[in-house]
Order: sequence, then C-alpha cells, then structure tokens
Amino acid sequence: MVVRCVCDPPPLPVLLCVALVASTAGCAGSEAAADAAAECVPVPRGELVPADGVLVGANVDWGDQTLAEYSAALGHRPAVAVSFTDLPMTAQDLQDVAGAVDQVRADGGVLLLTLEPSGGLATVTDAVAADLAERLDGWNRAGVPVVVRFAHEMNGSWYAWAQQPAAYVAAFRRVATAVHATAPGSATMWAPNYGGGYPFTGGPHQAPAGSPDAAALDTDGDGTVTALDDPYAPYWPGTDAVDWVGMSLYHWGDTAPWGENEVPEAGKLVAQLTGEYAGLGGDDRAVPDFHGVYGVGYGKPVAIPETAALYVPGGGGADELAVKQGWWRQVLSPELHRALPQLAMVNWFEWDKHEAEVDAEVDWRALGEPALRSAVTADLPGWARWADDLPHCTP
Repeated sequence: MVVRCVCDPPPLPVLLCVALVASTAGCAGSEAAADAAAECVPVPRGELVPADGVLVGANVDWGDQTLAEYSAALGHRPAVAVSFTDLPMTAQDLQDVAGAVDQVRADGGVLLLTLEPSGGLATVTDAVAADLAERLDGWNRAGVPVVVRFAHEMNGSWYAWAQQPAAYVAAFRRVATAVHATAPGSATMWAPNYGGGYPFTGGPHQAPAGSPDAAALDTDGDGTVTALDDPYAPYWPGTDAVDWVGMSLYHWGDTAPWGENEVPEAGKLVAQLTGEYAGLGGDDRAVPDFHGVYGVGYGKPVAIPETAALYVPGGGGADELAVKQGWWRQVLSPELHRALPQLAMVNWFEWDKHEAEVDAEVDWRALGEPALRSAVTADLPGWARWADDLPHCTP
C-alpha cells in the first residue's frame, strides 16, 4: 500500500497579515514587528512536551482562515499551528513565516515549521543553518516556541531531498547543531513518510540502482532496495540531533487508486504507527514499529504532524460525516494515548484543496460544516492539551 502525505500547502500568503494587524497597511513590517516585540525568556524545548496528555493542533489554510477564526470555530485555541517554508528562505518566505509567528504569538501555542530544501540538500550550508537558528531564537524570544520539521518524508521518492541518506543525515545534523546551540526555545523533529509502499518505485527522486545511496538503503543486503528493507533506519540522524519524531498519517481510502469516499477500517491508525497494519490496503507488517522503535526505544515524544481523511465532494460513496468521524475517532480516541504512550502531538489538516493524486477537490476539513463542527467538538478527548496548557515565555 503506497501512502504518502498530502501535497504540501503553498506558503503563507501575504494577505494574512492584514487580518493579524488591522492597523497596518500590509505585511512589510511583520518581521520587524516580531523582532521589535518585547523579549522574554523562551520556554526550554524540553518543556514543550506535555507532562500528560497530547497537544492538539491544526494545519490551517492560512490564506482562507486566521488562527483566531479557527480557534473560534473549534472552541479551543490549538496547541500547535503548522506552516511550511522553503530553506534557504527568500525575503518573501521570511515575511510569510513572520506572519505565522504573529498569529501564533497572538493566539498562543507552538509553531510547527516545516522546512523544505527544494533546491537540494547541498543548499543547506552552515551559514544557512546558522541564520535559521538566529531567526528561531528571535521568534522564541518574542514569545513563540518553534518545532522545526526539517526535510520531511525524506524516505519518499518525490522530493529533491529524498532517498539520499548520507546527505540527508548530514544536513539534518547541521540544522540540529545550529538550533540546539542558538535557539533553546526551538526543537527539532524527524519525520519520515509511512513505510507502506516503500521504496515508492518510480518517483522522480528514487535512489538510482547501483548508486551509493541505493547501497545504503539496501538494509537486508540482497542487492536491491525493496519493501523488505527498513524504510526508516538509514535516515536516522542520531538521538542527539532529534527532539521529536513524527509521522503524518492520512486516510486516503482503502485501496489505490484513491478518490473513493470510504469509511476507515477500525484500528488503522494505531496499526500503521506500530507496524501491525494488515488490512484492505495490503499487508504492511514488514514495516517497523515506528512508535516502538523511535518513540519508546529512543525515548522521544511522537507526533502525528498532519492527519485527515479524504472526502471528495460529489464523489459518491460514504457520506462526509461517516468518513471523517471514522478517522477522527481514531485520531482522538480516548484510549489513543494508552495505545501510544509516547504520543505527544496530533494536528488535523484543515484544508479544502485540489489533490493531484486524485485529480479532484478534496475537503480534508473537520470544521467545514456546522454538523461536522458539532460532531468533532463532541468527540474531543479528555487528554487533549491546548494552547492554554503550554508554559509561557516569561519576561
């Protein structure tokens, strides 16, 4: 079963800053405003992990909805807000991230910042990592903790940084060293793609057969990279470089080709995170126990940085509530934190967007309609931790 993350959202639009600071004429000053904000002592990165319960956050459509509007719809301020940017960052990227920082500062919580080295891993130089760390420290001192998710889904075959284990590990450690030395209020997250379908044959960035990268990925030594090779271990940067481990999990449907509105199988989410999935999508039990190896074994907090269930409006099949509730009742199960004791963060993907994989509009949102909002708020578990539950930056 090939399962990959939803296509990455576009960068945070400039227009969002108008909603943040109504008294300004635009976003040109948002980074300067962040720098000029009263400094405080950042929350140490270790204190971002809840002592009990799980941080519940969202990947909001920044161009369509402010974080405050999302909070009002849910009735809670999310503990985590997810944003994406290229690395190295352009002037526009910096302006967009500063807009996200402004919103998180106003509404509280943590910014989960996904860094995408679209120009390749060689662009992530010592100077780029040092500049990033200095900016993170400034945002931390302005009151916004940041979890840095660098070059996610590196084990896939669709990104410029994919299936290059040695170069990836070196780049991750370069970023982690800078962040740990300079930005004590920021943490690192290592986040591969779910291993079902590995090695994702046919992607534009698949490791070429016979290359040093392919040799490193051939963990069973049989001369080829197959589903029997470990989809995670070759990319592990080391326990000293990683503060959080994460894996995005989406319900795309039961079997490929995707696009049908289908109610998720019971227990699917936990089975995929623990290497026990064998169901309608195939037998993935050769995939390692991600939670057990990297959460329990290495003692790291585990995140589900993005999750949602596919619903194609007008696509027939199961109705919207049945599909989405069938998934969020797994994501938000009262028993989830007992089944996954290292789980410390889950973020819903709150977008309605075209997906190339199905060539259709997919409404991933849990709060898009009043009936959905009522149902999901009724299903929120007691273990959910919100922005108010996080420690705050002190003057």
